[in-house]
Amino acid sequence: MAAPYRSVLDQIRLAFPQPVSNRVHDSYFVHSIMRAIDAVDALKSERPILGERTPLDYETARRASIPDTGSSVEDVTADLVRYCEGLTLWGHPRTQQNVVAPATISSLIGVLLSSMYNPNLAWDEYSHRVALAEVEMVAMTARLIGYVPERASGVFTFGGTGTTFYGIKVGLEKALPGSMEEGIREDVVVFASDCSHYCRYNIAGWLGLGSKSLITIPTDLRNSMDMARLREHAVAAVKSGKKIAAFIATMGTTDAFGLDDLKAIVALRDELVITFDLPYSPHVHADAVIGWAWSVFNDYNFEDNPLGFRPKTIRALAGAGQQIRHLSLADSVGVDFHKPGFTPYISSLVLFKDGDDLTLLKRPQEQMPYLYQFGEHRPGMYTMETSRSGTGVLAALANMKLFGKEGLQVILGHIVEMAELLSENLQGHACTTVLNRENFGAVTLFRAYPSEIDTFQINEQEMKDPAYRESLLRHNDYNRTVYDYVHAEGMAGRGVVISITDCYRQTVYGEPVVALKSFILSPFVDEENVQMVVQKVLEAREMVSKG
Repeated sequence: MAAPYRSVLDQIRLAFPQPVSNRVHDSYFVHSIMRAIDAVDALKSERPILGERTPLDYETARRASIPDTGSSVEDVTADLVRYCEGLTLWGHPRTQQNVVAPATISSLIGVLLSSMYNPNLAWDEYSHRVALAEVEMVAMTARLIGYVPERASGVFTFGGTGTTFYGIKVGLEKALPGSMEEGIREDVVVFASDCSHYCRYNIAGWLGLGSKSLITIPTDLRNSMDMARLREHAVAAVKSGKKIAAFIATMGTTDAFGLDDLKAIVALRDELVITFDLPYSPHVHADAVIGWAWSVFNDYNFEDNPLGFRPKTIRALAGAGQQIRHLSLADSVGVDFHKPGFTPYISSLVLFKDGDDLTLLKRPQEQMPYLYQFGEHRPGMYTMETSRSGTGVLAALANMKLFGKEGLQVILGHIVEMAELLSENLQGHACTTVLNRENFGAVTLFRAYPSEIDTFQINEQEMKDPAYRESLLRHNDYNRTVYDYVHAEGMAGRGVVISITDCYRQTVYGEPVVALKSFILSPFVDEENVQMVVQKVLEAREMVSKG
């Protein structure tokens, strides 16, 4: 007689995709996925969210415990769909909220296939052709940004923070050879702009450098690192005997799409090596997790403009391209496909111009006696992660093949065109002013003001004159109130959901400048959605004026 557990095991086995082809069970598997998709689809409406957004009860959540007995796939699916309620629909034309992109069908299929068969990119024995896909993606992206693919190397990692982490870690090993084994025994610094991603603080802490080892350089009104100040601080650091682990060049800031002068940063690094006869070359990492995609325009004929973009859009694309085309000068580049590559989270790649840089992090095989006895591809010997999913790789590869260079040019050109239209519409009103007019991406930062304010003068006054501190703080609150109204209208399906940043940048006297923020990444956004942003901001001003 069979043991009692066998009947339970039989039910559990039905909850897995079958390892041997079984058409009946395959149909059940596909049907289960379709039921989940249908259930989520029923939550869609004119609003840019799924279903209702209700208050979250964390206290009840903390009392959760594993059930004594299991459930059916159908019951679990219905339960899982409940957790999708309230999620933002990033592809909705009424969503212009931060730098999160909708995912294509192809990239979702890539994630599904990888999730089903669970390849581990630590070793080609455990990932086989998915390892090949990672090598293809490295070569494809390296060629796109201008690296020599036969010389370059890279790995998919745990997000944009991971890409910068690898860049600084390799730079640390260059500045202090042997620090992987001996630790950090000398003063080391990292340079980044004040508009660069806050992950710099996390990384400096995790690597043991300490956040005080970060030297933050102010930016100009184009949100680009002040090169004179960078030179001053870099020379002072070297003269004082400190080592430079890395320069982080931000190629597309999160708030304003500011672009650092990568070419000038590399030239400064080279000058320091020669002038001070440095025994190492400080590493230059380009944090291009947003800006990398503009590389598809490196060889676009802006004069002929074969895709027919508007003149202002062409100028914006060409303006960004002036800096993005220099990505190949960096020693390493961070790429997020889950941003302007339209894949699901997480799909991030760190590329190194010289593939040998990664071997600086390599560990001896004796430390891993249960792995790497055979096979050709063993990235787990130098990656920070041991287990690495193949989902990001197959999702990115799917979209590169789906779009091609022209497809990415079309999507990026369209969303930049929509951002340009929004900027034009906002500048067409005396009560609104665009803050990042000198930047060229898909993000628009702006402020609204009461009717009595001269918006042609107020920005410069509030930014530079300490006498306007009270005015700045008052108008910061004003814009928060405007945002609350616009956000509520958007969530109710009567407007567009935008974002707000509490510190677009700091004034010269140290106060944060609050800005309203539209980040367009949905290919479904069109002119009427752009005009609705302006309409709702004007409505909000009317509501505020009425108290």
